[in-house]
Amino acid sequence: MDFKSGAELLEQCAVRGMTISEVMKQRECDLTGVSMEDIEARMKDVLAVMRDSATLPLREPVTSIGGLIGGESARMEERRRKGTSILSGVLGRAVIYAMAVLEVNTSMGLIVAAPTAGSSGIVPGLLLALQEEYGLEDDLVADGLFAASAVGYLAMRNATVSGAVGGCQAEVGVACAMAAAAAVELMGGTPAQSLDAASAALMNLLGLVCDPVGGLVECPCQNRNGAGAANALVCAETALSGIRQLIPFDEMLEAMYAVGRGLPLELRETALGGCAATPSGCRMGCCVQKV
Repeated sequence: MDFKSGAELLEQCAVRGMTISEVMKQRECDLTGVSMEDIEARMKDVLAVMRDSATLPLREPVTSIGGLIGGESARMEERRRKGTSILSGVLGRAVIYAMAVLEVNTSMGLIVAAPTAGSSGIVPGLLLALQEEYGLEDDLVADGLFAASAVGYLAMRNATVSGAVGGCQAEVGVACAMAAAAAVELMGGTPAQSLDAASAALMNLLGLVCDPVGGLVECPCQNRNGAGAANALVCAETALSGIRQLIPFDEMLEAMYAVGRGLPLELRETALGGCAATPSGCRMGCCVQKV
């Protein structure tokens, strides 16, 4: 079993009566020769790493190697626990977890690139928040990760997940698409709704540039992971509400890739434009280089 586009994925789901996660698991078994039990066990290991990276900074705040971020998620968690946060429920948890993962990444801790290190907080942030809010079992959340991986695979196969190639829309944007699709499946949506959510997530961040201050994956990356979790949640909810996207996922992915290739070099991970080129960004970049 294999698929090379979103349309082919939906066809497989329809013909076989499977969810996206079931198709992706079977694809992995068929292409690798690894048993279903081992495939599922490996994904649970991935989930365990994601959970650790999303929660450790809340208990033990860490500072990034570049010194630009550190402790932000713990401060937000404190407000949430006090009941003073303006973010509540799934959204509040998702944003905090997403930002926490970036703190682990930038302090050289263990994370899961989903699909990249710079966008690694969005998928675990949203899925772990949904798990806590609705009491979901690990098996179901792991299935959500398989659904997310199907979207990530299509993005890597037919476009890019590299900020140097397609800007931050290719990193945070694709992570949002993965998280949104997974969230829809977790909450009982159809495969078509999952890809509608993924399409919307890409659409909302179309043209987002990659402009890391000091050339480090710290600022504005951490904030964008938090915002990305919110974007994914909104897109999942619209899809679950039956709101169809006018542009199919495959076409949206192609559009994202075309826009990314059209971005000037300064806006593709070179730290020569955007936030990195502001006076404050330049000063912080110089301080990092001196250290």
